[in-house]
Amino acid sequence: MEENIVTLVDEDGLEIQFEVIMTLEAQGNEYAILMPLEENDDEEAYIFRMEEEIDGEYAIVPIEDDEEYENVVTVYHTLMEEEGLE
Repeated sequence: MEENIVTLVDEDGLEIQFEVIMTLEAQGNEYAILMPLEENDDEEAYIFRMEEEIDGEYAIVPIEDDEEYENVVTVYHTLMEEEGLE
């Protein structure tokens, strides 16, 4: 399996594959920007916080705080502008 592909299980128990399109750091935390591999109408990316577990592996955790989410989006847009991609 490719290193930048992750599989998540939704609330209905369906497995969905995502490509990790970017990781970034914001306010001392690391985040992953994920895009579903299956084509969808809205082409929406998802942001998850990455938390290191005891065994050194990472877990991805949904962001539930609006302020944290907005901070990550701001950092993302800043990085895209710096790279000339927006």
